[in-house]
Amino acid sequence: MQVVADRARTTRATLTRIERGDPAVSMGIYLSVLNSLGLLDGVAMLADISTDRVGAAMLAARLPARVRQAKS
Repeated sequence: MQVVADRARTTRATLTRIERGDPAVSMGIYLSVLNSLGLLDGVAMLADISTDRVGAAMLAARLPARVRQAKS
């Protein structure tokens, strides 16, 4: 654990807080730890709209069923 803490430039106590799921730990520390573990590439998928099935379904539900053109 100390090696991961050193690579992530944080303390071992913070790593323990991360393992416990402490919501007060900043996202930057989480990303630093993931980077030190070689798992940072998976984070990019979190923001990838093409892999978000739930978000796509919600967006489709908001779209109007039919669009009428305005009469001029």
